[in-house]
Amino acid sequence: MERAVVLLSGGVDSSTVLAIARAEGFACHALSFRYGQRHMAELRAAERVAAALGASSHRTIAVDLRAIGGSALTDAIDVPKDRTLAAMAQEIPVTYVPCRNLVFIALAAGLGETLGARHLFLGVNAIDYSGYPDCRPEFIEAVERTLAIGSKAGAEGRPFRIHTPLIHMTKAQIVRKGMELGLDFALTHSCYEPDAEGRACGACDSCILRRKGFEEAGVADPTRYREP
Repeated sequence: MERAVVLLSGGVDSSTVLAIARAEGFACHALSFRYGQRHMAELRAAERVAAALGASSHRTIAVDLRAIGGSALTDAIDVPKDRTLAAMAQEIPVTYVPCRNLVFIALAAGLGETLGARHLFLGVNAIDYSGYPDCRPEFIEAVERTLAIGSKAGAEGRPFRIHTPLIHMTKAQIVRKGMELGLDFALTHSCYEPDAEGRACGACDSCILRRKGFEEAGVADPTRYREP
């Protein structure tokens, strides 16, 4: 089995990507990050998903992005609530963490070099993506080219391939794909600001997009929300 490093946040998208990579026959090494995010419940979800889907390994790397701040996920900035889908599509929200995906992909590639894994799987999405610039196809293509130039693997003729199987899918399509592959979405977590019991707020961008995906997929949403 070829090895792959799969970035796993514990949310709907990354968990579905892990299920896809496993279904395609890869030995999956899941990688999560403790980056100073306020929603630490996602790391517990990542542990549950990695175990349930039979990841070959799962590690969590600490990278404290609170040191640079600038995001509602890592700084003393309010998480936006009850935004419309139109508003999400028109601007980069304050939940954007500066250069987070660039940092995560670089570390995933570093792990890939040590494991002999030239395949990297990401759950980025260019449709229901909350306006994040580092979820677009052109960003992924540019990073892949950079890794081919700036890594030992690339210099030796074994360039990394970045897999983004969800990049052109709607959230509903992602939910259906996860269901098709037997993913238990009750194990996942999406909320940017859950309470102490891990219940989702139901009003942040991530909760809104998650709920929309389940509704459009015609699948019952297993999320535990604070309010019914």
